Amino acid sequence: MEKNYYLGVDVGSVSTNLVLMDEDYMVCEKLYLKTSGHPVETLKNGLMRMAGRFGSSVKIRATGATGSGRQLAGMLIDADVIKNEITAHAVAASSIEPNVRTIIEIGGQDSKIIFLKEGIVYDFAMNTVCAAGTGSFLDRQASRLDIPIEEFGRYALKAQNPVRIAGRCAVFAESDMIHKQQTGHCSEDIIAGLCEALVRNYLNNLAKGKNIEEPIMFQGGVAANVGIVAAFEKILNKKIIIPRYYDVMGAYGAAILAKEEIERSGKETCFFGFESINDNFDVKSIECKDCSNMCEVIKISSNGELKACWGDRCGKWGALPGKVSIRN
Repeated sequence: MEKNYYLGVDVGSVSTNLVLMDEDYMVCEKLYLKTSGHPVETLKNGLMRMAGRFGSSVKIRATGATGSGRQLAGMLIDADVIKNEITAHAVAASSIEPNVRTIIEIGGQDSKIIFLKEGIVYDFAMNTVCAAGTGSFLDRQASRLDIPIEEFGRYALKAQNPVRIAGRCAVFAESDMIHKQQTGHCSEDIIAGLCEALVRNYLNNLAKGKNIEEPIMFQGGVAANVGIVAAFEKILNKKIIIPRYYDVMGAYGAAILAKEEIERSGKETCFFGFESINDNFDVKSIECKDCSNMCEVIKISSNGELKACWGDRCGKWGALPGKVSIRN
């Protein structure tokens, strides 16, 4: 009997993640790729790698897209469901720990905190402004200290006397680190101090005095940094759960949402197969001047044919014949 699979895609500014999930919610394959400013090419590369490994041997019953580039990803794979990352991360976390109350998510460029009760999101906050604590900031500091990012967190665990770092923003944190180096502090103490400063910054900016209840799950690429994890546990005095697929939880959630949607609707998937990687996609943006909104409209074409538009507030572009408007 042919087995069904579900494809989840999470396109972000730093990484593009793909997950192939089976009927039992097990992840059969996952890809974590650097977006590098080329989301279309990166997603096509991911699909090509999936096709190379599985090809026509699997039946994709449904597909889902999430992330900051979810509209683009949704169009490229003709997704059955397109959801925001808050929903996707919450669904993924709840599937692993049904009683999860707090989700800490820190990615390459942003961070978020999600509060749940009985599996339902009742509050959340996002930080897309301050880079302190994000994956890109930690990568930069590791590079400046000439330490592999994979070893960065382990240095923090070796600290004897973590120094106090001003972590309220990336600029202050970096300048304070340089000052601490110049005054003779060792790398281990500086890195431990930085981890604790970034955790304080995260809690002050996002939690804002709210009660962080257990179980607490830490998701996103930064969850691999044992120094940050240790700092969270020290400051909160609570256990932090790191899920097995911490780095692709958004894509995992998208796959789960796709499965639920296709089972609820009883429809066939819109996914037209891995062969879509052979299509030529062109993305352009225009400024619509037909009204005072002055919307930036994204237009995407495949092999010279306009496939989709989004970004307009009035729905005009999606209403035109032959064009599809993609919304959350």
